[in-house]
Amino acid sequence: MKKFLFIHRIKLSILLVALLVYYFSLPKPLFKDATSTVIESVEGELLGAKIATDMQWRFPETERIPEKFVQCITHYEDVYFYKHWGFNPISIFNAYKQNRKAGKVIRGGSTITQQVIRLSRKNKARTYKEKTIELILATRLEFRHSKDKILSLYASHAPFGGNVVGLNAASWRYFGQNSENLSWAENATLAVLPNAPGLININKNRLKLKNKRNRLLKKLFKKAIIDSLTYHLATQETLPDKTFSLPKTAPHLLEKIRKKNEGQRIQTSIHIQKQEQLNSIVKQHYMELKQNHIYNIAAIIIAVKTRKIIAYVGNSPTDKTHQKDVDIIDKARSTGSILKPFLFTSLLNAGEILPNTLVADIPTQIAGYKPENFDLKYYGAVSASKALIKSLNIPAVRMLQSYGLKRFYHDLQNLQLYDISKGANHYGLSLILGGAESNLWDLTRAYTNLASTLLHYDELQGKYHKKEFTNLSYLKSNSVAFGKITEEYPIYDAGAIYTTFNSLREVNRPEGEENWEFYEASKPIAWKTGTSFGFRDAWAIGVNSEYVVGVWVGNADGEGRPGLTGTSVAAPILFDVFDLLPDSPWFSPPYDELEKIETCKLSGYRSTDICLEIDSIWVPRAGLRTRPCPYHQWVHLDKTESYRVNSSCESLANMKHKSWFVLPPSQAYYFQLHNPFYKPLPPYRANCIALFKTPMAFVNTFDKEHIFLPKDFNEEKNTLILKLKHVQPETKVFWYLNTNYITTTQTIHEVAIAPKKGDYILTVVDEFGNELEKTFKIL
Repeated sequence: MKKFLFIHRIKLSILLVALLVYYFSLPKPLFKDATSTVIESVEGELLGAKIATDMQWRFPETERIPEKFVQCITHYEDVYFYKHWGFNPISIFNAYKQNRKAGKVIRGGSTITQQVIRLSRKNKARTYKEKTIELILATRLEFRHSKDKILSLYASHAPFGGNVVGLNAASWRYFGQNSENLSWAENATLAVLPNAPGLININKNRLKLKNKRNRLLKKLFKKAIIDSLTYHLATQETLPDKTFSLPKTAPHLLEKIRKKNEGQRIQTSIHIQKQEQLNSIVKQHYMELKQNHIYNIAAIIIAVKTRKIIAYVGNSPTDKTHQKDVDIIDKARSTGSILKPFLFTSLLNAGEILPNTLVADIPTQIAGYKPENFDLKYYGAVSASKALIKSLNIPAVRMLQSYGLKRFYHDLQNLQLYDISKGANHYGLSLILGGAESNLWDLTRAYTNLASTLLHYDELQGKYHKKEFTNLSYLKSNSVAFGKITEEYPIYDAGAIYTTFNSLREVNRPEGEENWEFYEASKPIAWKTGTSFGFRDAWAIGVNSEYVVGVWVGNADGEGRPGLTGTSVAAPILFDVFDLLPDSPWFSPPYDELEKIETCKLSGYRSTDICLEIDSIWVPRAGLRTRPCPYHQWVHLDKTESYRVNSSCESLANMKHKSWFVLPPSQAYYFQLHNPFYKPLPPYRANCIALFKTPMAFVNTFDKEHIFLPKDFNEEKNTLILKLKHVQPETKVFWYLNTNYITTTQTIHEVAIAPKKGDYILTVVDEFGNELEKTFKIL
C-alpha cells in the first residue's frame, strides 16, 4: 500500500485537490438575494409583506411546497427529477441533437437541479463551459441537499415575471391567496411561467400561456395524476388578468418587525380573526371621528396568561396627511388620568388608605400648583375609590402629595413605564394628571402584569413569580420566563391589585351602554380612561382575567379637539373590542392577602366605638395599619337636641350625648352641596361658652398664593371672592386687609375685594375672638 501511494502520489494529490475543489465548489448559502419581510398569523395566514430592498417580491425560502405544484413542476420541467443525480444525460443528448439540427436553441436539457444552479449564478450566458460548470455543481447540490430541499430552492427563487420571484410571492400576486390553496389550473399556470417569464406572462402572450398550461394539464391527466373531470374543469379556468396587492392586515406591526428582522419570515402571535375584527372596529370609529377632525386611533389586545399580543392596530386607516404610517402604539403621549389606578394601588399596598377612605376635594394650592377637576366642581370629601371611579383630579393630587412624589415615581419605574424618565421633580404633582408621557405598549403591559400577578397568585396558592413584570411579545415562538417562585410580591401584593380592579369594575360605562350593570355582570371588566390637557389624547384600558385591551385616540400631530375625551371616544372602542372577546370569569379573591375588617360607613376609615354605621369589607392586609376614623366625635346636646351645650351652661343630667359625623369646615361646605344627608353641628346655645378650636376655615385656600386677576370685557379687573366657612354660620365675622377693616359678615361669609398689585395679609376674627390669617400676593 505504501509503495502504491508513493508511486501514485502525484495522481493522488491531484485527485485529492480535485475532490476538495469539488467539495467546496458550491457556495453556502447558495442564494444571497434580499428577501421580503413576511409576517404570518399564529395560524400561519399571511398578515403582510414588505418588498425586498432590491424591489423584488421575493419571499424567504420555505420548506412547504404544495403537492400539486410538485406534480406540475416535475412533469413539466423534469419528469425524472427523483431518479437522476443532478443531470439527465439522455435529455442533454436529445436537446443537443435537436438544437444542432435547428441551428438554434429550441430545447433545454437542464434538470430542476441544474436550473437551481443556473438561478444561483444569475443566469449567466448559455455556453458549453457554463453548462459544464452547472452540471458539476448540480451533482454537488444533490450530495448536499435532499430532493425536497432542492425543489424548495427552485420554488423560492424561480422568476415568475415582472418583479415576482418565487412560488409564494407569485401565488399572492397573481391569485391573491396562499400557494397551498391553489387549484390544479393555478398550479399549472405557475409551473409553466418560469420557463419563459420574460416572453409569456399574465399580461402578454396570454394565449400561449394558456396553451402551455393546458398541455401540462393534459399530461397530468394522461399520467393519471388528475381525473377526467378535474382536467376538463381546470382547462376551463380563466387566467388571472391583474396582479393582487398583498394583504395589509397588520401593516404597523409588519413595519415594527421589519426594523429588527428585515428579510425574514416571522410567525407572530396575532390571531387573524381578532385582528380583522379589530381593524373593522377601528375603521368604523375612524369614519365617525374624522367628522370631528379626529384622525388617529391605536388599539391592542393582549392575552394575560402568555403576554402575547393577539391583535395590533398601530393607526387608523387615515391618509398620509394625517400620518397613517406612524405606529402610535409605541409613541409617547400625555397620560391624562390613566396613571391614577397605579397610585391607588400604591396607597393600598402601603397601608395608607382603605378603598373608601375619605379624601379632601376642595380648592387646593400646593407650591403654586392649582389642580382642577374636569367638571370644575368640588365635592368636599369623597371616598378614594369614588375619586378613582370619577377620575377626580384634586383628590388624586392630594393623595400623591400624601404618598410622596418620588416614592410614586419609583413605583412607575418598576412598572417599566420607560418614557417617564425625567425625574420626579421635573413632573411635580402634575405627574398624576398627565404631566408625564407614556405609550400604549408600556401602559397595557403594566396593566397586563398586574392582572397576571393576580392569576399567578391564585395558581401558586399564595405565592408570586420573581419576574412577574416582563415584556410583551408578538412572536408565536416566544415563551415568557416568569422566574423563580417567591413569597415576596414583585411591586404590589395581590390584595392591593384585586381591590383596585374591583373599584375599576364600578366605573360607569360610556354613552350608549345604559345597561352597563348587566354588561358588567356578564363580562366583568376593570377599566380606566384618561384625557390629556387640551383634549389631545384620549385613553381607555380594560382588564379581565383573560385579556387586556388598550385604546388611544387623538391626532398624531397633537391637535386637540372638543369632545376628545377618554370616556366619549376611547371607551366606546374599548367595549366594542370586549364585545368580540369571549366571556371571562372574574379574578379569584386572594384571601391570604386580604383581611375582613369593620369600617365606618361614612368615612371609610377603620371603625371606632362611636361610628354609628359599620361596613364589614375585605381590604388588603396592609390596611390594618390605617388609622381609625377621625371624623366622628361625641357631641353634647340639650334635651331638644337643637343646640350644643357644655358644663358652662348645662348640667350633665340634662345633656344628651350623641356621636356626630363632622368634616372640617372647608370640606363640609362643598360636601353638603352634594350630600343632603350631611348634618352640620348644631350651634352652641346662646348662654354657653364655646370651647371648640378652629371653628372656621377659608374655603378658597390661597395662602402664599400668587394671584392674577384677569380683566373683563370692559377692561376692568375682576374682583377676588373670599369665602369662609364657620361651624356656627350665624356668628359675626370681622374682616381686615393689612390691618384695615373691610366688613362684617353673618350667616353667609363671602367678601368681594378688588386689591391692587402687591402683598397682602387677610385677617378674620369672629365675635368669640377666634382668629385666622392668610397671606397672598396680587400680580
